[in-house]
Amino acid sequence: MAQRQNRYSLDFEKPIVALEHKIKELKELTVREGIDFENEIKSLQFRLRKLQDDTFINLTPWQRVQLARHPNRPKFLDLAKLIFNNFLSLHGDRLYADDQAIVGGLAKMDNEKMLIIGHQKGESVKENLFRNFGMAHPEGYRKAQRLMNLAEKFHRPIITFVDTPGAYPGVEAEQRGQAQAIAENLERMAQLKVPFLTIIIGEGGSGGALGIGMGDKVLMLENAIYSVISPEGCAAILWKDQTRVKEAAEVLHLTSRELLKLKLIDGTIPEPRGGAHKNIEETAINIKQAIINYLQEVKGLSGEELIQKRYERYRKIGKFKNKTNEKQ
Repeated sequence: MAQRQNRYSLDFEKPIVALEHKIKELKELTVREGIDFENEIKSLQFRLRKLQDDTFINLTPWQRVQLARHPNRPKFLDLAKLIFNNFLSLHGDRLYADDQAIVGGLAKMDNEKMLIIGHQKGESVKENLFRNFGMAHPEGYRKAQRLMNLAEKFHRPIITFVDTPGAYPGVEAEQRGQAQAIAENLERMAQLKVPFLTIIIGEGGSGGALGIGMGDKVLMLENAIYSVISPEGCAAILWKDQTRVKEAAEVLHLTSRELLKLKLIDGTIPEPRGGAHKNIEETAINIKQAIINYLQEVKGLSGEELIQKRYERYRKIGKFKNKTNEKQ
């Protein structure tokens, strides 16, 4: 499972993929024909590493948006299988239905018991329709709150994994109280007396992300994005011009590097060379280490201390200026 089959390549990935295929062909030819291509392979591997470094160090915000949405990018359940064991998925909000866009339940990480929740996108068109492309309905957020209450009852840390374009904006979601469900989750998350870590693994879109994302700490995978609106939505509202999505991605400051500078997140988690989809196991190892580090930080803190630290974290976000009216 270390590397997924390359079913899809972004435009800026294509030169890299072409070199990878050439190296693979030479290795297969060496085995099949017994011809020594070791020098050629080493030369191509050197070129490949340099091309990867040059490409991924200088990614534009729009290119990182594309990576965050990459079809091959690991989904929540892909990572959960590698990070956790004994995962028991729990279903339903006990009010309406079981939303398949949000998955959660009890799990262990080594010997540590915890509760995990995450947005789940699909691998295929059929599965994406089943998962609603990771866009949750109100019942998804109510299910998440039910699980959070369960975690608090049994004193288990909560780890949430965010990967959604946003909460589902359909009429039926609004009729069932989408805004209220998210607002109630925000209120509840602020009061949880257990450790609570949020990790953005792909897209962190607007209120859909916030609905399960108000952790004590918020971390992002290196090429994930986190924004109040998508670049497409921003371009449509500000300029009514979809050709300006690249410009929108820049002005939104939605990359992990920019958000860390703005102190809207607390840290980044490195991805393998070429992105998380290139080596899912390495990505999972990096996430697991970040979870371990967080649990060590909060070890021994009381519920009241956790709430106070969470309160202080969110009060620090943003800058405010008071401007007096000079003409009085």
